[in-house]
Amino acid sequence: MRISSSTIACLFLFLGGQQAAWAQDFAGGKPVPPRSIPGAALPEPGDSVSGVPGAAVVAPAPDTPTAHTALPLVPFSSARDALRAWMRDSSAGDKVGAVRALEYAASQGHLTAQYKLGRMYAGGEGVPTNDLKAFEYFSKIADENADAIPGTAEGRIVGSAFVALGGYFTDGIKGSYVKPNPDRAFDMFHYAASYFGDPDGQYNLARLYMTGQGTGRDPRQAARWMKLAAEKGHAPARAAFGEMLLRGGEGVPRQPVLGLMWLAMAREGADPARESWIIERHAAAFAAASAADRSAALALVERQQMASSRNSGNSNNGQN
Repeated sequence: MRISSSTIACLFLFLGGQQAAWAQDFAGGKPVPPRSIPGAALPEPGDSVSGVPGAAVVAPAPDTPTAHTALPLVPFSSARDALRAWMRDSSAGDKVGAVRALEYAASQGHLTAQYKLGRMYAGGEGVPTNDLKAFEYFSKIADENADAIPGTAEGRIVGSAFVALGGYFTDGIKGSYVKPNPDRAFDMFHYAASYFGDPDGQYNLARLYMTGQGTGRDPRQAARWMKLAAEKGHAPARAAFGEMLLRGGEGVPRQPVLGLMWLAMAREGADPARESWIIERHAAAFAAASAADRSAALALVERQQMASSRNSGNSNNGQN
């Protein structure tokens, strides 16, 4: 029996975000976007704070701490003009001017500017770290662009914004209205993984299924999503999936040679500064494996590399 879109909509209303995601999986239809994310409004041109001429602010959510005071918004003729100013000021080392330009472009609805600002405030890149402000930019992106086309540049940005929101809902933001909410984290990661096919979303969704955080523990679903991310070259997913295959019994049968293969490929793509755990687990697994299993795994790695090289060559020839 085919489940209609109206039935799915009813399920979403009655069951909530997490259960609706399961309903969508069952129906095989397009995932329902998560509920709008409550939060503060982002600055618009012309907004100002009393006593601070030309300064724009992010209004706090009801009964929550004041979020922040933004840099004054310098008027530009367009978002494109602001982005040109951002590039010029960035090259000149004018961080204040560069942020002002990005803030203006973001206020005009420029998706890339909004995402860039979210990443800057999340990582303290050229600005003081402000997770709440980053959260608000990612929320705006997700709320206004949930139907972006997967696989496009816009779709990749929106998928990444959903992943960032999943991280914030996992841990919360201390001293703000953003509290830890495993169910909402599941919503964000599930939508990024299932609709946008985002490998970070797939990896994080698999981890939730492994631990049962925000959803029922389901090793089979964990293995499914981890494998999807691993096949896209996601190094942590490759390492985690490799370990699942080495152990067996957690949603997958024990396949030590394949497990070593995935760990070897994870080791090749790992960032030593941020993902030293991958290097350590690769070394431990290969040290414990038999010589025959190590040789067989490395042969599979070489075969995968040759196949990837051929596919890349064919793709380039098709473009010429």
